[in-house]
Amino acid sequence: MSQAAAPYPVQFLVDYPDRPLDRFSTFFRILAVIPIALVYYLVGGNWSNGDYQYYLTAGGALFLPPLLLILFRQKYPRWWFDWNVALYKFGARVGTYLSLLRDEYPATDEEQAIHIEIPYPNVSVDLNRWLPLFKWLFAFPHYVVLVFLVIAALVSVVIAWFAILFTGRYPRGLFDFVVGVNRWFIRVSAYAFLLTTDRYPPFRLSP
Repeated sequence: MSQAAAPYPVQFLVDYPDRPLDRFSTFFRILAVIPIALVYYLVGGNWSNGDYQYYLTAGGALFLPPLLLILFRQKYPRWWFDWNVALYKFGARVGTYLSLLRDEYPATDEEQAIHIEIPYPNVSVDLNRWLPLFKWLFAFPHYVVLVFLVIAALVSVVIAWFAILFTGRYPRGLFDFVVGVNRWFIRVSAYAFLLTTDRYPPFRLSP
């Protein structure tokens, strides 16, 4: 199978609810998410001298340290990788809950109904040591597309909010679209900031 036809190594899936969603929880979701969103905010930040800074991280995920080790040692310490992936999974659970895709309150350490696959790279074989210096720039076309996709996803969530209140169901088309936007975002993040793959992210919402 050719590389073009092979599945992209980073995958994101959310199980479609097999029962009606809770209308009460949906109505107050913006308030209910605050405690766990605060936890994610505190875990995902980098405090330094009283200032909230991101220049060594990507929203709490280690960015510059893996970049330097890939560049000079061709290594990506497993615990750094596990931290980055765990943080992204936690953020995805919070985002999924806020997007009304699921009713389960986000767990800090359980997969729940959100499935993310980011394979651990064999750095000396899978990663070009110089490419991390430029990935963030190469991903610029994706940033532009994602701006419009995120706006469309926000509109979709608002429409879904009304649909759930009246029917108890998240329209499947809107569900798949919002999941697809999250999948696109995570793939770009894995390529440009987590530095776990050199395969350029595809311009698609589907797996």
